[in-house]
Parts: sequence; C-alpha cells; structure tokens
Amino acid sequence: MSDAVWDRHTNQWSGWSRMAIPILFALAIWSRNWIGWWSLLFASLVVLWTWWNPRAFSAPNSVENWMSQAIVGERIWLGRKHRKIPVHHDRMPVVIAIASGLGLIPLVWGLWQFNFWAVVAGLTLIIGGKLWFLDRMVWLRHDTPDAGFERPGQ
Repeated sequence: MSDAVWDRHTNQWSGWSRMAIPILFALAIWSRNWIGWWSLLFASLVVLWTWWNPRAFSAPNSVENWMSQAIVGERIWLGRKHRKIPVHHDRMPVVIAIASGLGLIPLVWGLWQFNFWAVVAGLTLIIGGKLWFLDRMVWLRHDTPDAGFERPGQ
C-alpha cells in the first residue's frame, strides 16, 4: 500500500471494521445453502470490501487509540527487513499468525460440512489470533517510538 493508503488505514474504523471480514466471508460461503450461486456475489463483495477498506476512511487526527497503534505497529513489523526491530518482536508475530491460520482447518471443514460449531471454532481461532497479533503490534509500536509512521493528523 502507498503511504497515503497506510495513513487512511490507521483510522481505527478501518481496523475495527476489518475484524468482521472473516465472519462475513464465512457467512457468504454458508449462504450457498440458502441462496445457491448468489452466495458468490456476496463473497465477491466481501473480497472487494477487504481491498477497499484501507482506502475507505479518512486519515485520523490521532493514532492514540489501540487499533490505530496496532496498525502503525503492523506497518513497522512489515518493514522489519529495512529497519531493525527489537529481537523479541521478530518471530512471535509469525508464530501467532500460524496459530491463527490453523483456524482455517475447522473453518473450511465446517463450511464444507455445514457444521456450525466447527465454523465457530475456526473463526474463534482466526479472530482471536488476529487480536493477539494486533496486541503484539501495539507492543512493537511502543517499543519503537521513532519509527516515523505516525503522520496522520499532522
């Protein structure tokens, strides 16, 4: 994403509204039972929203809230090959992402079999893992206050 898109994405509404994406996508796939092939339209809209979301909100006046700090931290972490980050932040986000990704197993199986509890278990792992990852990104942002990615509101 460009700097301008990242600035807009640091809006906490962008971050919080993205949290619904796994649920909406699962609902779109599950809805094939009710609306047949029209479920692909719903799934396509979710994919479009996933792309549009970081661009949909204006840059915030402040990043002094949990979600905005998580997004700034994520940007710092993604740039770790170009700028050193504290060692204790290097691998743990990868471990968390893998743990979160394991939620895809019950989610996909549950959506295939229409097993509600498997879907709930998968979504819990995915969303719980994402929240843990974001919390880790807030920690990273606090450990690297001079990273220079806090342009919104300036």
